[in-house]
Amino acid sequence: MGVMSTLRRAYVDWCRAHVPALAVANVIANVLIVVSGGIVRLTGSGLGCPTWPECQSGSLVPHGAVDHHKLIEFGNRTLTYVLAAVAISCLVSVWHRDGVVRRLALIIALGIPAQAVLGGVTVLTDLNPWIVACHLLLSMVMVGLCVWLLDDLTGPAHPAASRVTRALSWAVVVVGAVVIWLGTVVTGSGPHAGDQDAKRNGLDPAEVSHIHGYSVWLLVLLTVALLVLAAQRQEGWLAIFTAVLLGIELLQGVLGYVQYALDVPIALVMLHMLGAGLIAAGLARVALTTRDHSPV
Repeated sequence: MGVMSTLRRAYVDWCRAHVPALAVANVIANVLIVVSGGIVRLTGSGLGCPTWPECQSGSLVPHGAVDHHKLIEFGNRTLTYVLAAVAISCLVSVWHRDGVVRRLALIIALGIPAQAVLGGVTVLTDLNPWIVACHLLLSMVMVGLCVWLLDDLTGPAHPAASRVTRALSWAVVVVGAVVIWLGTVVTGSGPHAGDQDAKRNGLDPAEVSHIHGYSVWLLVLLTVALLVLAAQRQEGWLAIFTAVLLGIELLQGVLGYVQYALDVPIALVMLHMLGAGLIAAGLARVALTTRDHSPV
């Protein structure tokens, strides 16, 4: 009994020491996998491994004549194992806890293979743009869940926001989600298909880009209103996180207009995808800050 008690105490001490870093790593890894997927698409490497779960018929790894498309796609698939390792480590570090924290960590860990399967479907459907969009949107949900877990573990203590502030913050989140979705529609109509033979969604890129731009302006206006309201009501943490989100939105908006004017160069599109991941994290962070919270 004494040995088991000592082992449990050592396990809990290890968890307390490492769980904050693992929760941060969870967020970072899920944002970076968005960028990695963007690199695959932007370099035309989406079918570098033409099948799934194998990379090519009869082999899980590239073989024979290996070009950069195979290496990039296989590298992206390999990063999934890194993502899974981080998620599992995070799950182990919170397993001794009851409640939401354990459930969140479990959902995130299970989300990794689900995301891998959806990635496989994108390959097996020859990069259908709507499936590719779902693949990206699931990543955004994963980012939000990781931010939620991080907030439950290490987020600052604060009382619940007022009803009107909370309602406005959720309006920001809903419009932000629409903005991200419209971004995938724009991507599905544009030139970066992930493979030179992959089909596009058939929509006019200029028209959907303008609609996407209008949604971004609405998001910015709502975020400004939330920032002013939170500041007026002295909801300090909400004002701080809303200001950070607004800064990301403005940078992302400028980047979007510049990349459109320059005919969507690869480097700028890649930065724009990173920005999308940060927007998803920021939206989750703002929504979570409206609740009554004390770190567990």
